[in-house]
Amino acid sequence: MPTAVLTDRERTAVQAYLRLLHTVRAAFGDETSGPPHDRFPPMVPPAVLAEADRALAEAGLTGNEEEFFRLLNSWCPRA
Repeated sequence: MPTAVLTDRERTAVQAYLRLLHTVRAAFGDETSGPPHDRFPPMVPPAVLAEADRALAEAGLTGNEEEFFRLLNSWCPRA
């Protein structure tokens, strides 16, 4: 499989997405701990979402999810 060479902006978008993905996974993992009455809905900090949105826009990938996920898969296949 050929290795993709990402631009700086594409790399930034992929890294922002991975941070978002890890944050969401952590939020849902925390939801399952503790007594049911102490649980709160999972929350993803708005800054993490905004960072991912901004990085996608700056890389020209907004609305082009197919291309973005192709880049993501070539750079980090286990994401």
